[in-house]
Amino acid sequence: MDVVDLARLQFALTGNIHFLFVALTLGLAPLVAIMHTRFVLSGNPLHERMTRFWGQIYVINYALGIVTGLVMEFQFGLSWSGLSHYAGDVFGAPLAMETLVAFFLESTFLGLWIFGWHRLPKGLHLACIWVVTITAYASAYWIMVANSFMQNPVGTVAGGGQLRLTDFGALMTNKTLIFSFPHVIGAGLFTGAFVVIGASAYQLFRRTAEVEFFTRSMKMGVIMAAIGIFVTVGFGYAQFAGIQEDKFTEGANVGAALGLAFMLMVGDVMMLLVLFIMLPLIALLPRWRWTHPILMLMTPLPFLAVITGWMAREIGRQPWMIWQKLTVEDAMSPGLTSGMVTASLFGFVAVLGLLAVVDYVLIARVVRRGPAEVVLGATSAERPAALSF
Repeated sequence: MDVVDLARLQFALTGNIHFLFVALTLGLAPLVAIMHTRFVLSGNPLHERMTRFWGQIYVINYALGIVTGLVMEFQFGLSWSGLSHYAGDVFGAPLAMETLVAFFLESTFLGLWIFGWHRLPKGLHLACIWVVTITAYASAYWIMVANSFMQNPVGTVAGGGQLRLTDFGALMTNKTLIFSFPHVIGAGLFTGAFVVIGASAYQLFRRTAEVEFFTRSMKMGVIMAAIGIFVTVGFGYAQFAGIQEDKFTEGANVGAALGLAFMLMVGDVMMLLVLFIMLPLIALLPRWRWTHPILMLMTPLPFLAVITGWMAREIGRQPWMIWQKLTVEDAMSPGLTSGMVTASLFGFVAVLGLLAVVDYVLIARVVRRGPAEVVLGATSAERPAALSF
């Protein structure tokens, strides 16, 4: 492989690993916020326990996902300085906004929410998790603004070997952004919901004593999965109206076409399954123990679908880094050698792969131990058992 292909492979692998964290974060945040809202409004201790249990899984995923996002930032400077030079004035603005939202607002309010249990007033504490959810979505929005610009570079003029932003409004209302952003949000909600469904199925299958806890969790997961898959598929098909001509039909983009076909197949099948089988049988699924292994096996499918969808979107743009403005080869940093990129490729993938393994091991441990040993929000009486985590 030449240096360009190696750099592309490096960004693809690290980007896909990072997106696994992102999809789960976008899905779990609103679910946890809704659970917390139900607790504040009803005062039901069960809703508090649900908030803390699923919230702890969210916190684990968020904390490790932040580190994988930092690696993505490093790669722009290491491997893609040509992109920064040519379009940094345009491309850098939404990335800077995403950094401000994710690392300052989202992280700050998540910290307040984590350490605010039994300290902050209930209403203020609830507001913190909703701010976390909104800023998570805002972070995704700014990333999609930057990505959509690369798909369809609007609101800019070229001069002196660089792109200059002339219409910020056009950047924020890009036709490739209008439908792709809700599509990503729906996919995240669908992914997070299926993690809740799969984990609940695991506990119910092993005949947990927390039957009501995981029955309610599974029902909520099914409802959110139905909303998520409906939004995902609907806005997924809507994107075809603004797609570049021959994007998925040229010989060079066979990989993009295959990824798109797989995503559409999984999306359509899952939509039919969720909307026409799982949702009508929502009251029976928690009691039908024979369905629980099937639900557990289905848990990875949303992750596969979001990854193949993202790959289809990115591979389909080849050979352009910015559509018909800047090629991938010209976006590369000058002076890079195959050895340099190979070394960083193995280093980045090893670190991110380890973080992904640690993330899912920790989440699996929380799921296996159940809500009785949750650290998040534990009172002084609960803390000795919870700290055994």
